[in-house]
Amino acid sequence: MKKSVGAKPFAYPTPVFVVGTYDKTGKPNVMTAAWAGICCSSPPCISVSLRKATYTHGNIIEHGAFTISIPSQDYVREVDYFGMVSGEKEDKFSATGLTPVRSELVNAPYVKEFSFVLECKLLHTFEIGLHTQFIGEILDIKAEEAVLGANGLPHIEKVRPFLYAPEYRTYYGVGGFLGKAYSIGKGLWVERES
Repeated sequence: MKKSVGAKPFAYPTPVFVVGTYDKTGKPNVMTAAWAGICCSSPPCISVSLRKATYTHGNIIEHGAFTISIPSQDYVREVDYFGMVSGEKEDKFSATGLTPVRSELVNAPYVKEFSFVLECKLLHTFEIGLHTQFIGEILDIKAEEAVLGANGLPHIEKVRPFLYAPEYRTYYGVGGFLGKAYSIGKGLWVERES
């Protein structure tokens, strides 16, 4: 029997993304965000929802651009720090020893050490209560060759992203392979068609 836990802001999986922006002076900044995900196929778009109080919120409005760096499990400590302090008061790159790289396509930085990066121009902004949802059109994805699969695209087992459990404030690695999409369910589909 299911038990009601109330209306709360969590669902699984919850990604761990690092949003890169420049502030008004051109200083690179990053923050950790979990209220995010792909929201359109054509044009390819990603959404990220941020509280208006965040420094990154103002930076996205100012420059109309952001990046999403997808960190590997090797950087969980640094990524946690990115979500704990404000870029208005701290230089997060100096504190962690990570390297900002200027995107060639949008006016935003990304993290050099993170192997998978989406470069986004701001397409839409929606006010949703405490958060603003930013829709970014993905202009390009940059990935280190080491994380590419046989098809030339990033492979989840090589990227090694991690997830956030908001209700417990904990991080988890991604589990193992379960089956091929649009294939594993074919047996059921064939049975229903018969």
